[in-house]
Amino acid sequence: MDKEKVQAVINEIRPMLQADGGDIELVDVEPNGVVKVKLTGACGSCPMAQMTLQMGVHRRLKKDFPELKEVVAV
Repeated sequence: MDKEKVQAVINEIRPMLQADGGDIELVDVEPNGVVKVKLTGACGSCPMAQMTLQMGVHRRLKKDFPELKEVVAV
């Protein structure tokens, strides 16, 4: 997975999170298929953040990057 391509997808997801007062920042793309992100703003303390990661961010990234193993909040 190319970090710039992953960043482009994150940029597509960002407006949806910003609409709810949150944001997402790409931290790292590891060679083993793990993408590390940081949820900020309202997303950083939201009890639904884990669901947002799995049902939203992971699902969207998996569509473009089938080799994706996991999305981890750091």
